[in-house]
Amino acid sequence: MPRLFGTDGVRGLANRDLTAELAVDLAVAAAHVLAERGEFSGHRPRAVIGRDPRASGEFLSAAVAAGLASAGVDVLNVDVVPTPAVAFLTASTGADLGVVVSASHNAMPDNGIKFFARGGHKLDDAVEEAIEARLGEDWERPLGAAVGRLVRAQDLASEYVDHVVGAVRQFTGLETPLAGVRLVVDAAHGAASLVGPEALRAAGADVIVINAEPDGLNINDGVGSTHLGPLKAAVVEHGADMGVAFDGDADRCLAVDHTGEVVDGDRIMGLLAIAAKRLGVLYRDTLVATVMSNLGLHHAMREAGIEIVETAVGDRYVLEAMRENGYVLGGEQSGHIILSKFATTGDGVLTALMLGARVASDGPLREQCAAIATLPQVLINVAGVDRSRVHTDTALAEAVATAREELGDSGRVLLRPSGTEPLVRVMVEAATSEDARHHADTLASVVKERLAL
Repeated sequence: MPRLFGTDGVRGLANRDLTAELAVDLAVAAAHVLAERGEFSGHRPRAVIGRDPRASGEFLSAAVAAGLASAGVDVLNVDVVPTPAVAFLTASTGADLGVVVSASHNAMPDNGIKFFARGGHKLDDAVEEAIEARLGEDWERPLGAAVGRLVRAQDLASEYVDHVVGAVRQFTGLETPLAGVRLVVDAAHGAASLVGPEALRAAGADVIVINAEPDGLNINDGVGSTHLGPLKAAVVEHGADMGVAFDGDADRCLAVDHTGEVVDGDRIMGLLAIAAKRLGVLYRDTLVATVMSNLGLHHAMREAGIEIVETAVGDRYVLEAMRENGYVLGGEQSGHIILSKFATTGDGVLTALMLGARVASDGPLREQCAAIATLPQVLINVAGVDRSRVHTDTALAEAVATAREELGDSGRVLLRPSGTEPLVRVMVEAATSEDARHHADTLASVVKERLAL
C-alpha cells in the first residue's frame, strides 16, 4: 500500500481521495502521536489552522478542527492565509501544532493537509508515518471541559504581514525598502490575495494587483506562478519595474523583469545570495539548492565566491540541509525560496519583498539577472520502465558516462527515478539547445530500451 503522506503532506482529489472522514482521522491521529511524544506535556494543547480559498477547504478545515477539538486540542482558526503564515503563527502563538488545508499549485478540485510541529517546522518522516499508522484506531474520548475549543482568529493575519515587512526592513536597514519600485502582483486567486499586496505596499512599493478575487473555484486557474502569461502582459502594459506571481498557498514565488522575461527560482536564489554575501549575512557563503537547479546558477555562484550544497528534489530536503548545518538561504527552481532567519518554510510573499528590495537598491532586474546565465535544459519523462534499475544497469551507466564526457564542464546529465510512478526523468543541460536535446533523446532511448518492463 503506498504511503499516504507525500513530500508535502497528504494530497488528492477533494471529497474522493481526501474526504472529511479522513481529515478528522488525520487530525485525531496527529493529536495522539504528538501527545505521546510529549509535545503536549504539562499544558492544554493548542493548534493553528489555516487554508487557501478553494471551496473544498471550507469543509476540510472544519473537519480538521473538529478532529483536533474532539481529541482535546484548542484550535485557533486563522481562515484564509498563506502556508508560511500558518508556520509563522504556529511559532509566534506558541501553538503545539499547525495545520494547512491546501493543494498549493494544484488545480481547484484537489486539496491537501499539511502539518507543522511546534515552532512552525514540517513534521519528520517518522512522525508522519506514526500518524498514518494510527488512523482509525479506537481511542478514549475526552469529555466535558476536556474537549477542545474553537476560536476564530483571522486578525492574526496582520501579525504575519508585520513580520515579513519587518524582515525585509531588517535585511536592508531601510524603513521603506521597496520605495520607487512599481510592481505587479499576480495572487493566483489564492491565499495571498490580501496579505501579499498589503505587505508589498507597506514596504513602499507601488503595487498593481491582478488575479486577487478568489471565489473558491478560480484558484490557480490559468494564473499565478504556474501560468505566467497574465503577469508578463500586465508588467509590460503598466510599465512596471517587475512582477511577482504566487501559487495558491503562496509558499512559492516566481518573477518577471520589466520586459516580461521570466526570472525563475534559480535566479531569485542567486540574486538574494549575492546580496546576502555582500551584507555579510550569508552563512559560510553557502546556498542550498536541489539537484535540478540549473548549471548556470552553479557557474554564477562560483564566480561570486558562493558554494552550493545540493539536495534531493523537494523543499523539505532543502530545509533539512539548512537546519542541520545552519545555512540561511536555499530553495528550488520552482520558486520555493527559504530564508531561514525569518521563515521555517518557503515564503512567496517574503521572497517578493526581498527581490523587490534588490531592484530598489541595485537597479533593473534584467541587468542583475545577466550575471546568472541559464543553460538550455531538456527534461524527458520516460514512462513504463523499471525505475529501480536506473543506477545499476551497466549499459545505461556507460551511456551516461559518454554523454558527460562529451559535455564536459559545459553541461550536465541527471537521471532521476520518480518517487511515485514507473518512470525515469532524464535531464540534460548543455551550452546549446541542440546539444541538450541530442543527449537527452539519446539517453531517453537507452532508458526505454534497457529498463523496459
